[in-house]
Amino acid sequence: MGYQFMRKMLLAGLFLLGASFVVHAQTDRPKPAYDFSLPREDRIKLAESAAPPEISGKATVYLLERTGYVKVREGTNGFSCFVDRQTLYNMEPTCFDAEGSATTLRSRLYAEQQRANGKTEEQINAAIEQGYKTGKFQAPRKPGIVYMMSDHIYLLVSGNQMLHYPPHLMFYAPYATDEDIGSPPPGAGMPHLIRAGRPDAVTIVVPRKETGH
Repeated sequence: MGYQFMRKMLLAGLFLLGASFVVHAQTDRPKPAYDFSLPREDRIKLAESAAPPEISGKATVYLLERTGYVKVREGTNGFSCFVDRQTLYNMEPTCFDAEGSATTLRSRLYAEQQRANGKTEEQINAAIEQGYKTGKFQAPRKPGIVYMMSDHIYLLVSGNQMLHYPPHLMFYAPYATDEDIGSPPPGAGMPHLIRAGRPDAVTIVVPRKETGH
């Protein structure tokens, strides 16, 4: 896909974690990677890019608007595709399976709704944490998969840099810690946790690129 924001990124360095991570130089105030001004159809395709077409083509699709997420298609396979944003600057095309759609996705939809209502990130995070305690939100109740196989994943790191993260898969690991997966060393091409110890913790696996023999 030829998105306008792709041309605005400047190459700044390289980091390895089983695949290449391209770091882009930014100003002190980086611009959000997600572009609300892109045509609606392009933004839908961006959400669908998270998973293979055999999956995303039958999934429920949520479109990120300034007012929050809007369901633009009802799926038939239990999956839900959308562009996640763990920060206002991130762009994370994501497809949850049926279990994630019934659990973790609820907190993601809530977060964008609260942003649209003017809540701060601190207020949103506190409300979600409380929601898990009260049962408003639920951790995944069984193993499952999250597809993040898009080539258009951008994450804010170190406060003012955007990281182009490689396509990867995630697996639910509620409340897991690094010790639970053997404390793998960083940058060794091994699975690793994000949001360790939290109900929405996941194990990330970056598939290795095939090489000729």
